[in-house]
Amino acid sequence: MRTEDLLAAIATGLWRWDSVSGAVSYDAEAARLVGLPAEPVTLPESAARACFHPVDWVEIKSIVNLAVAEGTLAEARVRVVDEKGRVLRTVRSRCRPVVQDGDPGRRGAENGYDLVGTLQEVPETLPGTSAATLRPVTGDWRRGREAFLLDAGRALAEAPSTAEVLRVAAGLSMPGFSPDGLAVFGVRGDRVSLIGHHGDPVGDDRPFADQPLDADCPAAEVIRTGRAIYLPGPEVYRERFPGSWARAGTAGRRAWAFLPLIDAGRTIGAWMASFAHPVSFSPDERSVLTTVARMLAQALSRASLQETERELTDGLQRSMLPADKPDIPGLTVAARYVPTGGGLQVGGDWYDVIGLPSGRTALVIGDVQGHDVRAAGIMGQLRIALRAYASEGHHPDAVLSRASRFLAGLTEPPGAGGEAAYDPRFATCLYIEVDPVAGTLDIARAGHPDPAVRLADGTMMIRPTAGGLPLGVDPDTDYPTTRVVLEPGETLLMCTDGLIETGGHDVETGWDRIRAVFERTAPHTVAAPDAPAAPDTLGAPDTPAAMAAAMAAMTAVTAVVPDDLDALAEALVQAVHGPPSHHTTGHLADRREDDIALLLIRRDAEVCLVGPGSAPVRRTAATVAQAEPERIAEVRQQLRDMLHDWADRDQVESAVLMLSEMVTNVLVHTDGDALLVAEVSGRPGSRRLRLDVADGSDELPHRRRPGELASSGRGLMLMEVLADAWGVDPRGDGKCIWYELYEAGPDGAGRPGPGQAS
Repeated sequence: MRTEDLLAAIATGLWRWDSVSGAVSYDAEAARLVGLPAEPVTLPESAARACFHPVDWVEIKSIVNLAVAEGTLAEARVRVVDEKGRVLRTVRSRCRPVVQDGDPGRRGAENGYDLVGTLQEVPETLPGTSAATLRPVTGDWRRGREAFLLDAGRALAEAPSTAEVLRVAAGLSMPGFSPDGLAVFGVRGDRVSLIGHHGDPVGDDRPFADQPLDADCPAAEVIRTGRAIYLPGPEVYRERFPGSWARAGTAGRRAWAFLPLIDAGRTIGAWMASFAHPVSFSPDERSVLTTVARMLAQALSRASLQETERELTDGLQRSMLPADKPDIPGLTVAARYVPTGGGLQVGGDWYDVIGLPSGRTALVIGDVQGHDVRAAGIMGQLRIALRAYASEGHHPDAVLSRASRFLAGLTEPPGAGGEAAYDPRFATCLYIEVDPVAGTLDIARAGHPDPAVRLADGTMMIRPTAGGLPLGVDPDTDYPTTRVVLEPGETLLMCTDGLIETGGHDVETGWDRIRAVFERTAPHTVAAPDAPAAPDTLGAPDTPAAMAAAMAAMTAVTAVVPDDLDALAEALVQAVHGPPSHHTTGHLADRREDDIALLLIRRDAEVCLVGPGSAPVRRTAATVAQAEPERIAEVRQQLRDMLHDWADRDQVESAVLMLSEMVTNVLVHTDGDALLVAEVSGRPGSRRLRLDVADGSDELPHRRRPGELASSGRGLMLMEVLADAWGVDPRGDGKCIWYELYEAGPDGAGRPGPGQAS
């Protein structure tokens, strides 16, 4: 006789539930008990669920999950309902999960499981009877449990570090019962190690000491087997684990639960919850503990992975940056590097400071394409190559040319059969050779953002420089060199595009953001140390001595004090990311869009003493070559930046128009380049702009009378109309044509008449 026939004789049915496919199979008797025709049938999970009361079905899922986790028998009483939701009968189900074949190292439901069990009709139980404890748990306790699990899951998911996960776990207040002590154990080699514990007297860590993985103790057994252990009283603990009881018995606890921490089907540790009073560990209590253990395992695994990735990222990046703060005589240097966020999103940004055989110093900043380990690896190799070429004494253009050939060879296609893995990369780079004594900067640029210079009075100007393609794009690209003079008190900024374009900014608005920081942290003026203090003249006698003291204070020399360069570097970074919430090894730890690397260099000078009514001079210089007429637009923008706070905007446009005429005349009527020098001096409201354009031709300009349709010949006429003063100065090797504009005050006073030529 078949087993089904024997069970049917006692009104017991068989059923099977495949957790992978969701199919539920009933024999004839089981089908009858759940309200279906009395014949074998296989239903999808949704159809099987419709046979039971919805509240009871939720409880079945919880009990089954607990049985799968513990490897125990699952037993529940559930109500069978008809299509209209009316209760037909109550049945008792007993089943045991059978793990399907899969990865031997995975636990329980991670491989899928079959539930094989029986169904048997039972009478309704009366309140207060022992059988009533098998009924589904509903009401306030269930709602409190669900709310607790939601809050616990959210808190653990938001914990960013292992220490924070342990703090959150220690603060969990479980509904109906709360542990008085917690401990989390991990595996280190063949030993069980304590990750953290809470709730025991300070220094009393004897029950949590490291122990071998094969030790006869609850934590080790849980890690070995992946099964939870519940010890409802001291006598149970003493009987089952006599060896470890001698240590745990002094902790003042009366019940213990040891649960496996399982992540992705693998046991990564154990969690202990201890109680100061006996606990029976009912199915509902075990279900809560099991759910918390799963959430805790996921949170610990995620936090550990993030910490490992962050440590690897920071270590990799630190190893590729200068070990010491650069020390260049005559220059003050500040640097910042902020890596991108998101695990192993290491980038290719870097900066370097290289001592040269000539005694000068090279400053390098660059950005390898991409944000991954390969980008960081290429960056490290390229940085070493640049150091080698610079240390050989090559000029900036030759250094970048060699580096471009090196990078092109480093990322060239592999041999036959390897094209599928071909991953070409390029890099942008800005290379500057600095002569601190003369203040000259020889700049070569490979597709990188131009540097910016903050003048002594705080005005920021972008310095357009000649450049070539990014490194690695074309091995034969030339990299022309631009020479810039850094005046005493001026500051030069080199940065990667992460500082400019992060936060939804484009190049223009990104530079505006940087300009705002420069202006906010501009050098300030204080009284010179030997300047007499201004006397309090309120109520003072009007005597010759008092008047002389007041006049001396008014004419006292003041000192222009430069800003703190490190504070400026920090302000630039915070302008992109805001004030850091916390630092990790000196870097911001929040999420970032792109790497940031920046170098600030300021040419040192003695404290600048200025007399009454004077101010620091703004000065800029640029060269427009015959082969680069497109640079006229760049020098026009430079002049606008220089006059950003000029009172009369019409004068600014006049100055730009005259500049265009002067430079264009040089390029059209001579064979040489145009050298431009602009200088702004004086106090706001009464300043003077002088602009000189020099060339190598001895031929002086002549005033002409162009006709109505003529396209040229109006340059000197414009100068006469627009300039407050202008002239032409012959030189031994050419000439210089110049003009001056005088800033008018709000009432227009103080401006000389135009057209004063010399």
